[in-house]
Amino acid sequence: MHPGSPVSTNADDLVVISANLWHDWPRHRDLPDRLEAFADLVQESGAQVVLLQEVLRTTDFQADRWLADRLGMAYAYARANGHAGTIGFEEGSAVLSAFPLLSVQQITLQPSSSRFVSRIALGAQLSLPCCELWAFSTHLSLMRSHNRPQVQALQRWIGQICRGSSALIGGDFNADEKSAGIQQARREWVDTYRSIHPEGEAPTHSLRWPWGGLIRRERLDYVFLQRRDPRWQVLETHHIQTPERPYSDHDAVVTRLRYRPSSS
Repeated sequence: MHPGSPVSTNADDLVVISANLWHDWPRHRDLPDRLEAFADLVQESGAQVVLLQEVLRTTDFQADRWLADRLGMAYAYARANGHAGTIGFEEGSAVLSAFPLLSVQQITLQPSSSRFVSRIALGAQLSLPCCELWAFSTHLSLMRSHNRPQVQALQRWIGQICRGSSALIGGDFNADEKSAGIQQARREWVDTYRSIHPEGEAPTHSLRWPWGGLIRRERLDYVFLQRRDPRWQVLETHHIQTPERPYSDHDAVVTRLRYRPSSS
């Protein structure tokens, strides 16, 4: 963890972006260009909190540290799979923040499909000008039989850490909107995108054949709000991709919130 320093801002709005960076192991195609394009996207969106999945680390490069340096943010990282020191590659989740990080927690979510594949969540407590807020990044299983229990485990864990306070939860949930896992998530958390856009298709990931034909398009990426404090309001949410060359095979989710203090 690199805790960072206080930022000089009195802005009422908080912008968070959640993105699967697509490590593309073992080829890592166009990685420098993709990371640079994503960094530009973060700056253009005005995001102060960045929740990342499939964050690549090798023996001589760390995508989380590169982005944190590029954006001037504090950061925390947790490894999910692989091991850079042993096999030269690993990937995990990260939280980047324009605000100081007060505390960091991580968990390996169960059940797991094998001892070689882990699904994790990483949380960081942020010191905002208005208050303290937890932000979590997670990447869940493709297997339906594991996905919902992992959501349940994630909700229990976040509930224990936050102890009734509000939190942001972003990630690649590897589950569409009609899945049991997402329905479980919505029972406790606000789906920020659907709170603004209740109707219409909203895919964030497209699966294609090698020759380019479309297999399916799904919404897999979400930003949820655990709203324990009603002063947190969702103002805007949208899905976004870098315009010229995709930074990833997933679209990012950008959510703008506002903390409305009680009038004295």
